[in-house]
Amino acid sequence: MAEEEKQTINHELLEATLDVIRQSLQADGGDVALVDVDDESGTVTLEMQGACAGCPLSSFDMSEGIERILREHVPGVKRVQPAVF
Repeated sequence: MAEEEKQTINHELLEATLDVIRQSLQADGGDVALVDVDDESGTVTLEMQGACAGCPLSSFDMSEGIERILREHVPGVKRVQPAVF
């Protein structure tokens, strides 16, 4: 079996896509910050901020909204996870 080729995440495209997502979040008093990118696993770590930080729907927004959008528009993104501090 051939090993799956790893794809480096284009950080500029990732930031540009997050900027588009931010517009919707900021309209509701929230925001999202990029914390880390693991090119090896394709994992992007984000921190929900503002009104989104305390919202019970933020985990749903991250997995069903933000992750879906990033996976569709940024090659190499396989997973989005919340930052744990």
